[in-house]
Amino acid sequence: MSFEAPLPPYNFTDPTATFFSASCIDLLLIELVPLVHRMAESAPSLDHHHIPSYPKPATIIDLDNPPSTPTTTTTNTAAADPPTDEETARDDIFNRLENLGYKVGIGLVERFSRDRSRFTDNLDVIKFLCKDIWHLVFRKQIDNLKTNHRGVYVLTDMTFRPLVRMSASSGVPAVSKAAPFLQFPCGIIRGALSAMGVNAQVSAETPGLPGAVFQITTVNKNPSS
Repeated sequence: MSFEAPLPPYNFTDPTATFFSASCIDLLLIELVPLVHRMAESAPSLDHHHIPSYPKPATIIDLDNPPSTPTTTTTNTAAADPPTDEETARDDIFNRLENLGYKVGIGLVERFSRDRSRFTDNLDVIKFLCKDIWHLVFRKQIDNLKTNHRGVYVLTDMTFRPLVRMSASSGVPAVSKAAPFLQFPCGIIRGALSAMGVNAQVSAETPGLPGAVFQITTVNKNPSS
């Protein structure tokens, strides 16, 4: 797969190479969320007891001034409340989108990292994700990468492609509307990292359209052998 203009002979270096219009990716990213909504409505809900729980879009921490350990409070009443039907449906859709992206991320890395030497450091894996994989999927590199050197990485894309054509009022409505469109990319990130031997949790939010911020929390210190 390539976004570059093909030059003959097209398959001289890679007999499995294929080319297609870049607008195909744009249309896929636009239609994916409505498609999953329709799938969720027409198919039984996924069993959440067998689906790993991933964090919802959360506030990105300040890497230069990490927050202190929060004190324990006694406000546990809200945590004990059972999820509403709306929250359950939302989590179901988010899990479907994330799982689809996970499979895509694994496939991308298996295809496009096969000629590279094995990564030995998590930072090298993240850089490969920010430069090569991000450019392959979204036709640009990540604008900013920060890390606290303790397994947390923050990726900032100021003009995130799936959100470029999205219009919404500022504030909470924009954040709520953009949240489903960030789950598929979160899955791509987690799948790509998993294929390179890095277990991680990925969450995302938008500080304002069309920007997006992804937070990666790795589990293992170095890629597994």
